[in-house]
Amino acid sequence: MYYFLNEKLIFPPVDRADEQGILAIGGDLSAERLLLAYSSGIFPWFSEDDPIIWWSPDPRFVMYPAELNISKSMAQVLRKQLFKITFDTNFRAVITACQQVKREGQSGTWITDDMLEAYCNLHSLGYAHSAEAWQEGRLVGGVYGVSLGKAFFGESMFAHVSNASKTAYITLVQKLQKNNFQIIDCQVYTEHLESLGAVSIPRNLFLEQIGKALAEDTMQGSWQGL
Repeated sequence: MYYFLNEKLIFPPVDRADEQGILAIGGDLSAERLLLAYSSGIFPWFSEDDPIIWWSPDPRFVMYPAELNISKSMAQVLRKQLFKITFDTNFRAVITACQQVKREGQSGTWITDDMLEAYCNLHSLGYAHSAEAWQEGRLVGGVYGVSLGKAFFGESMFAHVSNASKTAYITLVQKLQKNNFQIIDCQVYTEHLESLGAVSIPRNLFLEQIGKALAEDTMQGSWQGL
């Protein structure tokens, strides 16, 4: 049984999610609802022709900044300084590139135009952030997500050049660690993030850990000086 949301800013308990992790359907993508969702261990994920679908999977895939794993080959890439990494320089360009990149096994994108505008709004409010990888003045990779307290909720990344998104992501994680971030939500398993140190944990543990992270102050505003 799915829960259908209306204009009220409320979600059902996450343990009501089905085996896939689907918790609720409907509602809107207002900043208030999105922030409530993330702080409750919930995120939106749906296709263009679908209603808004809200998820809270169990287990949850996460990364602890202090446990970032950098392979020898990736360490060499970082030492060569092939990319210039910036933060919040062009959030819209990053999320647009994530929307447009073709992914193996996917015929479309879950970053609908409404989703794109919703996260650009969160960025303008100082809650959504991007890390950009540049090469010869061209944006070639990046990652974006939402920051609340000392938790970062990763959303998507893209690369037009090999290792560009990895470099942006690793640099972001290192900056988050320096700023005492406790946890990065990677949502669901990917081999790519597992290679960097992400692990699966039970949802109840995830909720406990983000609860502690959200008790800390949010680094709201531009991260250009991160």
